[in-house]
This record gives sequence, structure tokens and C-alpha cells, in this order.
Amino acid sequence: MNKQVTPPSEFPQVEPRPTSRSERKAYYASLPKPRARGWSHAMMAPLALANGILLIIFAPGAATKTACAIFLASGFLLFGHSSVYHLGNWGERVHGVLRRIDHANIFLLIAGTYTPLSVMLLPTSTATLVLGIVWSGAIVGTLVHIFRMNAPRWFLVTLYVALGWVAMWFLPNFWDTGGAAIVILLLAGGGAYTIGAMFYALRWPNPWPRWFGFHEFFHVGTVMGYACHSVAVWLAIFV
Repeated sequence: MNKQVTPPSEFPQVEPRPTSRSERKAYYASLPKPRARGWSHAMMAPLALANGILLIIFAPGAATKTACAIFLASGFLLFGHSSVYHLGNWGERVHGVLRRIDHANIFLLIAGTYTPLSVMLLPTSTATLVLGIVWSGAIVGTLVHIFRMNAPRWFLVTLYVALGWVAMWFLPNFWDTGGAAIVILLLAGGGAYTIGAMFYALRWPNPWPRWFGFHEFFHVGTVMGYACHSVAVWLAIFV
């Protein structure tokens, strides 16, 4: 009796797309790190340092200089740490610690950005309210990353975006003191951060996984958002 042989398929077998959260996490973890990973933040770290120093020099008064120093520290911490974390090849334990710090720094940068803008442009009572909200949110976000790093990605991104858009409730105040240009820059920077966060949450687009993937688009969003908000801080100094 002749055994029937199934002819090989003309097309390569396509593995099914991962569906569960654990499968997706394992799938993306198995992909090689894109070669551009971390370089945009590595270039931004010294620029953030220089930008912050100049802001402190030109800022009027001790309170404004202190606020600009907080902006400097949060920006340099995010870009500097991110470049070290993403450019290095770390063991699993060190990688986990650096990842927690990297994600927590996002919340610190949001609060650090609000600090000089609120101090310079808002009445004292309003500035106190805004800074109380954003720094409380930053502390919550930091604690979530430290103690609950396995929280769903959508939850962390939602918290990140919600904290970043606190300014929406106070746009009339920023407009009255800072004018249209500063408000437009605040919205543009917030939009850049949000779009980058959506790319990160959706893991899309991922056009060149070996060179430039969805995470790189997220990093570009943070660079653009920081740049817009830095210009807003500069304008606020000279209002």
C-alpha cells in the first residue's frame, strides 16, 4: 500500500499572532533591540543639561530659578537615565531595576515641566493647586512603577496621559498671563507626548524592527514634547 505524501506548501508557514498579554509580552521581548534604541535620548541629555543651566541663569528671582532647576533635573534625569538604560546590555536583574526607574522618570518630567510654568505664569494659589495635583500624581505614578511594574500597559499610559493633560483645566489662566504662543506650545508638546504614548501602548507603528520601531517613535515624541515645553518656559521667562 503506497503511503500518500503531502506536498510541501509553496508558501512559508506564518506563525499565529500572539493574543494573550503574556504571549504578546514574550513575543516582543524576543525581538532584537533596534539599533537606534536610546540614541535620541542620548543626544538630548547634554542638550537638556545645557538648556536647564541657561534657564537658571536667565530666570528672575530665587523661586523661578529653583523651579527651572527642578525642570533641569527632571529632564536630564529622564534623558540621561534612558540613554544609559537603552544603550546598555544589562542582566535581567539590573535591567528590571533600570526599567522601573526609566518609566517612573516620565512622571517626574511631567511634574518638573509644570513647575516653572506654574510658578511664573499662575497666581500663587492656582500654582499651588496645579503643582499639588501634578506632584501627587507623579508620586503615585512612581510608586506604581516601583511596586507594581506588571500593571497593564494601558493603565500606565492612561495615568501618564491624564497627568500630562492637567493643564487643560487651567488653559485660561496660562492664556491670560502667557498669551497664545505659550498655550499653543503647551498643547503641541502635550500632543507630541500623547501620540508617542499611544505608539508605545499599541506597539505600532513598527516599520523597521531591527533599526527603528514603535519604541523609537515613543522616544521621538518625548523629545518633541520636551522641546515644545522648553520653548514655552523660555517665553515665560521673558513675558
